Amino acid sequence: MVDGSYYLTTQNRDARAEYAKAHIPGAVFFDINAIADKETDLPHMLPGADAFGKAVGALGIADTDTIVVYDGSGLYSAPRVWWTFRIFGARN
Repeated sequence: MVDGSYYLTTQNRDARAEYAKAHIPGAVFFDINAIADKETDLPHMLPGADAFGKAVGALGIADTDTIVVYDGSGLYSAPRVWWTFRIFGARN
């Protein structure tokens, strides 16, 4: 289970703080700003394959896992995180 919550600054919400306060038991927090390409000034661009593998491996996620992604607003961040996993080969 992956909490992929992300909020626009205009929403005045802190995804990491909300995760720390309450999340689905066993879920890990996927920070799209931290798991991103650090070589660009553009926000949360896809990281390279090695960086992605290391980051999600550190979260305890393997490409053979069934990955369920949710977010707190139900708008766009969970699909973005799901798409990121798909780009890097996750099938379940």
